[in-house]
Amino acid sequence: MKKTKLLFGLGILAVAGIVLVAADHIDAPGTTNNTADVADFYGFESPSNDANTVFIVDLQTNVLPDLAYGTFDEDVLTEINIDITGDLIEDMVIQALPRGDTMYFFGPAAPTATGLNGDVLVNSPLGKVVISADEAVTATTDAGVSLFAGPRQDAFFFDFGQFNKVIGGEAPEGFLPAGEATDTFDGANTMSLVVEIPNAMLGEPDAMTSLNVVGVPVYKTWVTTNRKQ
Repeated sequence: MKKTKLLFGLGILAVAGIVLVAADHIDAPGTTNNTADVADFYGFESPSNDANTVFIVDLQTNVLPDLAYGTFDEDVLTEINIDITGDLIEDMVIQALPRGDTMYFFGPAAPTATGLNGDVLVNSPLGKVVISADEAVTATTDAGVSLFAGPRQDAFFFDFGQFNKVIGGEAPEGFLPAGEATDTFDGANTMSLVVEIPNAMLGEPDAMTSLNVVGVPVYKTWVTTNRKQ
């Protein structure tokens, strides 16, 4: 079954304010084909509440609709890192850790250590949600945080065949226009984590960036996956 691309307003990002996207669909062999592989990261103002921010982390890029869905690796901790001081060092983190059929979220809170050395913030529970399968399941906490974990259709449009031709010097015409390009990832799913959270829980960014000219606070954020050793 191909999952829908609509995920907490993902289909109307163009009118949702600032959208920050990072993509990486080819990773090192040690992380490929499992949920340590970060494919995409989206952060944007909630289209339904401008006082909230939505974070979407897409993991594992090859969850095909005709095969059994992948599962979240219980040895992998996914961490959304948030810098509010402008020094590109995480001031707080949101963590996601699966156990059985449930995804547990922690934070936002200061990490026990920056970089890849932090511990699970078990003393800062954020909420939990049943990991979705055929039907999407969301959970909303008393603090107004919405959570999701499960397969979703890969939202990244990329003509990988034409890309290889361009890189190899076999396509002097360059990339193909809309209507002619082929979406290599159409029909494939990712294992997705979604957190919609009130900005009040994240704090006000101290450092102003060029993106703030539109009057929207901008958080410097990135995602890491940490495997239990």
